[in-house]
Amino acid sequence: MAVICDTRHVNESDFEQDLDVSLELEQRAGLRKVSSLSTELQDISEVEYRQIRLERVVLAGVWTGGTVESAERSLRELAALAETAGSVVVEGVIQRRDAPDTATYLGSGKVKELALIVAETGADTVVCDGELTPGQLRQLESAVKVKVVDRTWLILDIFAQHARSREGKAQVSLAQMQYLLPRLRGWGESLSRQAGGHAGGAGGGLGTRGPGETKIETDRRRIRAQMTKLRRDLKALEATRRTQRSAREASGIATVALAGYTNAGKSSLLNALTGAGVLVQDALFATLDPTVRKMKAPSGKEFTLADTVGFVRHLPHALIEAFRSTLTEVQEASLIVHVVDASDEDPFGQISAVREVLNEIGAGEVPEIIAINKSDIANPMDIAAIQGSFPNAIVISAHTGAGLDELLQRIDSELPQTLVAIDVTIPYSRGDLLARIHETGEHVHINHGELGSCVRALVPPALAADIERQGILRAG
Repeated sequence: MAVICDTRHVNESDFEQDLDVSLELEQRAGLRKVSSLSTELQDISEVEYRQIRLERVVLAGVWTGGTVESAERSLRELAALAETAGSVVVEGVIQRRDAPDTATYLGSGKVKELALIVAETGADTVVCDGELTPGQLRQLESAVKVKVVDRTWLILDIFAQHARSREGKAQVSLAQMQYLLPRLRGWGESLSRQAGGHAGGAGGGLGTRGPGETKIETDRRRIRAQMTKLRRDLKALEATRRTQRSAREASGIATVALAGYTNAGKSSLLNALTGAGVLVQDALFATLDPTVRKMKAPSGKEFTLADTVGFVRHLPHALIEAFRSTLTEVQEASLIVHVVDASDEDPFGQISAVREVLNEIGAGEVPEIIAINKSDIANPMDIAAIQGSFPNAIVISAHTGAGLDELLQRIDSELPQTLVAIDVTIPYSRGDLLARIHETGEHVHINHGELGSCVRALVPPALAADIERQGILRAG
């Protein structure tokens, strides 16, 4: 049986202050308000779905382990997610339990308290800091008399708002449908669409009597059909992305992926290094669609730098699956620059969460450079603590440009050698090969002889293979 302790209420006036561990659970700490906006899921039509308009919300979390600071930190992150979705957070509560209640997430007594808070604050939505089962969602909603949304659905809603490309929208829609499918709510037998055989009659035969196919069954079939179409579309888009990656690999250009927690400054770093001009916003999940830019290292090596979607604690598995083709940019990278927000209150928790997702997508073995970002606003003692745990980390500021030259030098030194050495004589009739060597090769040295141009250079493997297939003479 779970041990039920008191509920913590979070007071608006103290949101920006560090909470003292000695505070009792009855005391309240605060959650910052922002201007109210509404969000609405639009990608799913012709089916019953949970329409989400986050306006005034109450947050609810269950603290099952770890410190009280970590529980409060998780709730503050949930507040930031809710604000990103366009809501005003009016209250937050945490309950100490061994495990969430299987029926209503919070214990029955605390659910009554939550219902009173909802009524007192005029909230129209409760957001739970966890993933609710369909049963928990229905029973909790029935008890508090307002919409109930869990952390997973909140993140999905934010992704739906920020997706811009065709691939991004399809990925989010697929993740939403995977989430919605087991949570569709039927409206009873009165909405049956068709009778099974001669319903209620005597001659229908075995298994043909009854209400027939209900609306919820019809909705599920429609969602499955849409999911099948989305998976087919994503496979076609994935094939295009794979072709682009193969072309980059054939050219011998290494790929560097920017990875990190959401809002760690990856897009700002991409802009600072390449002038890409991608959207930079002080908001969670501002970047969903990957941006790839080509640039040169100090030694002259060419590589591509890819900005990718940010990670977060308890990232919904459906999102990881739906975004797998996009995350392949990280999985197949030659090097990962792991961007860490040094100004965050728990940078070590962020590093752990990012590495957990990297391991889940099969990128845990890719070489990594930790870039401690936002050094211009972070506490120097916090930066020193991160450096103490990660001595090879590089301190940077994408905003001021501090440390970027050192970061580029480190990238340069850790990029794998993708070019191969050639020492050949190119006939004068094959000026096309010589042009390709000039265009894609490095350290090119040419001497002109009787039989052709004697070339020593480093070139992409694909070009070296072409030269070998042409039967070009080896020099000397």
